[in-house]
Amino acid sequence: MSAPNKSYDPVEVEALKPEEIERLRDEAIAAFAAATGLDALHEAKVAHTGDRSPLALANREIGALPPAAKAAAGKLVGAARGAVNKALAERRVALEAERDARVLVEEAVDVTLPYDRAPRGGRHPLTTFAERLMDVFTAMGYSVAEGPEVEAEWLNFDALNMGPDHPARSTQDTFFLKDADSVVLRTHTSGVQIRSLLAAAEPPVYVICPGRVFRSDELDATHTPVFNQVELLAVDEGLTMADLKGTLDHMVASLFGEGISTRLRPNYFPFTEPSAEMDMVCFVCRGESVGNPDRPCRTCSSEGWIELGGCGMVNPRVLVACGIDPNKYSGFAFGFGIERMLMFRHNVEDMRDIVEGDVRFTLPFGMEI
Repeated sequence: MSAPNKSYDPVEVEALKPEEIERLRDEAIAAFAAATGLDALHEAKVAHTGDRSPLALANREIGALPPAAKAAAGKLVGAARGAVNKALAERRVALEAERDARVLVEEAVDVTLPYDRAPRGGRHPLTTFAERLMDVFTAMGYSVAEGPEVEAEWLNFDALNMGPDHPARSTQDTFFLKDADSVVLRTHTSGVQIRSLLAAAEPPVYVICPGRVFRSDELDATHTPVFNQVELLAVDEGLTMADLKGTLDHMVASLFGEGISTRLRPNYFPFTEPSAEMDMVCFVCRGESVGNPDRPCRTCSSEGWIELGGCGMVNPRVLVACGIDPNKYSGFAFGFGIERMLMFRHNVEDMRDIVEGDVRFTLPFGMEI
């Protein structure tokens, strides 16, 4: 750097000529505008505002000017450097905004996805439906009774007035345990009813008996060798078919909605007398599809009624087998398969979907408690 010279003419200093300062300013601003990223902008900053940049070197030349010329040269260089710094700041803000917008797109996190990879699952609809059914009857004062799935033949058949020659006692219908005398896999939960009567010192007895039962059936769309059944037994003084009918009406109204009623069709069961098949009004068409081709109903096949199961008044012979005086007490009972009820309620067409454990069947039913 040259020493101060009072007679020095600034016009003779090339770096401090106004047109040169303007050129250096414009070059710097153009370099900033051409920068396509923050890294390129940093390189342009070093080249045009660093200690060895043309404007920085020009600023150093001011010190060699005479005092009269320093003010004008300082204003000229200062204005140029101020414009350069302003352009640098504006370009940095613009590039940072572009970077942030790009990061939001390229590094976006979808917060709507599950926070982990473990599915929540769902309770099996058989479980939730059975619990809902139990709630209906416990609210009426019934107790839930359970018993063993491996049952004595006497409890499963003889106590229910099913003689030795009854077809249900053949191996075509019943699983007998090998190397066990008169022991079977229960074919219904009626054995639990017998156990409840035997355990009671004296009626009244009001029990609901859910559980798995076993039949020698092939697995297909409507049958399975293992299924769930629920049976009800009420024994007390003065019970009649009217009590049975009222209980059935309350059950179907609680499960399928108000206005659903039942009907009884005469039938025969050895453990009830009189006996009946229990039907309920179709909960989908409410009977309006009968004789109406314009409104067919797949649920009831346009018959207006859905068959649920058997029922009737407890046969006096069953009461006698359990040590209960049939002249003093009477009772009623009914039973049906829970899978069958579930198929009606949710339009399940294949029973194999219920028992094969595919999570795709269970998940839509959710986590109902």
